[in-house]
Amino acid sequence: MAKEMTKSANSPVAHGVGRRKTAVARVYLRPGTGRIRVNGKDYTHYFDTKVSADAAATPFRVCPMGTTFDVKANVCGGGKVAQADAVKLGIARAFVIFDANAKPILKKHGLMTVDARKKERKKYGQKAARAKFQFVKR
Repeated sequence: MAKEMTKSANSPVAHGVGRRKTAVARVYLRPGTGRIRVNGKDYTHYFDTKVSADAAATPFRVCPMGTTFDVKANVCGGGKVAQADAVKLGIARAFVIFDANAKPILKKHGLMTVDARKKERKKYGQKAARAKFQFVKR
């Protein structure tokens, strides 16, 4: 006899992963009232600046179905700004998994695009990634 999996009210409806620099956000959508929790805290308390908090909540302002879900995000790595961008991408991807009709709206606002810029590594024999030691001729 195989066990049947039943969905409870606590089980996620959709899951999305967002990345930015070295930050990784695992985002879970559940039916609710539009609350965003990041690492167990409200997103306005977790992100220290209003710009970062607004960036994380951008998919909710753009997509009309956003207020019918609660978001739980686990974020690690990177700084707060990169984490906010990772949460933004994770929420957008989870919306698309739940409803594919939301993709054109999110894409139009640039929320489905991954920002792949990372810090360039330091090279040996140099002061930094591109800065060189001062050259002395004599």
